[in-house]
Amino acid sequence: MELSVLLVSFAFLLLIGVPVAFSIGLSSLATIFAAGLPFAVVFQKMVGGMQVFSFLAIPFFVFAGELMLYGGIADRIVRFANSLVGHVRGGLGMSNVLGCTLFGGIVGSPVADVSAMGSVMIPLMKKEGYDADYAVNVTTHASLVGALMPTSHNLILVTLATSGIASVSVLGLILAGIVPALLLTLCNLAAAYWVARRRGYPTRGAFPGWGAVAVAFAASLPGLLVVLIILAGILSGAFTATESAAIAVAWALLVTVLVYRSLSWHNFIKACAKACKTTGVVLLLIGISAAFGYFLALYEVPQHTGELLKSVSDHPWVIFLMINILLFVLGTFLDMAPTILICTPIFMPIAQAYGMDPLQFGVMLLINCALGLNTPPVGTVQFVGCAIGGVSVGQVMRTIAPFYLALLVCLLLVTYVPAFSLWLPGLLTK
Repeated sequence: MELSVLLVSFAFLLLIGVPVAFSIGLSSLATIFAAGLPFAVVFQKMVGGMQVFSFLAIPFFVFAGELMLYGGIADRIVRFANSLVGHVRGGLGMSNVLGCTLFGGIVGSPVADVSAMGSVMIPLMKKEGYDADYAVNVTTHASLVGALMPTSHNLILVTLATSGIASVSVLGLILAGIVPALLLTLCNLAAAYWVARRRGYPTRGAFPGWGAVAVAFAASLPGLLVVLIILAGILSGAFTATESAAIAVAWALLVTVLVYRSLSWHNFIKACAKACKTTGVVLLLIGISAAFGYFLALYEVPQHTGELLKSVSDHPWVIFLMINILLFVLGTFLDMAPTILICTPIFMPIAQAYGMDPLQFGVMLLINCALGLNTPPVGTVQFVGCAIGGVSVGQVMRTIAPFYLALLVCLLLVTYVPAFSLWLPGLLTK
């Protein structure tokens, strides 16, 4: 009965439009009432869930991303991407993919990525004769790569959500996401090029030469170095994964204030305010999800879910396919943070039981969450892109298939070919 109260109340609250954090908290309180337990249990679990030292990485990574976003780095990355691939057919679309990937590696947030790069690239692409739906689809799908990058605070959430289930290090998950991020970028480039050829988009002049590419790369290099600094510092033992987030903030300030001199005091205050707001929301979700996760474990939801999936099939590839479908469906209704915090305790034990490595599951989960960001009814990234492009969600969805296919190819390769996510961690953490 208590489990039914938990799940039914949570689903009902989501359907009537109650924000996710409050839906989780109210359903937990309803379960406490049905079980006759003291209400202090919820608050104890919330406080305990947030009192983790590793959580310090979240506000620092968020703040570093906001500083990069408001510090004017996007324009330099766009110029570098254009110099590299802007001359081929549909070159602006491919420049958009590269630019979003590079900027996503700096800010670690798909929403921030599409906000910054979309504001630059979508109007430019429309001015050059590209259809609005193509410009939006290219931008929104390319920005999803940011969820897998070393600066993504969602990587921290995955490692924390696995606490008590599996031993997943932040470094291991960072390394596990690099090759899939490159693979996803290649798939997005292929989709952008294929659609550009089908629609007959023009080329934009001749290749400017490697000298011009080198100059554009040098201009963007100080911003891009944040990813290399984080990886090199953690691998060398100079600082921990949590400390790397503080290093990212220091580097972001150094680049935007002293090197580029593009961060105004007004934008600095805006970056601080946005980082505080995002951190507050994430920590609230973490605390409430800790209480929710307590009831999931208490009433053996992972075991019941595993038995249900096993009743359909006991073949690992079928189980993994069903897990992907369930994660995708849930991701269309939930944002990334609640999806990670709620689904990890349920599905990771099942995936492990059928031979999937925890690092592989973490990357698979992040790609599914990224797909959800670009799918209604939540679709935060898609809504931002559509607002910038001045086009309806329905129009974008009608032509989304090639870009969706690119993401699905990457997702299936990560799911069924472990080497894509496990080769690099195995190579560098031995």
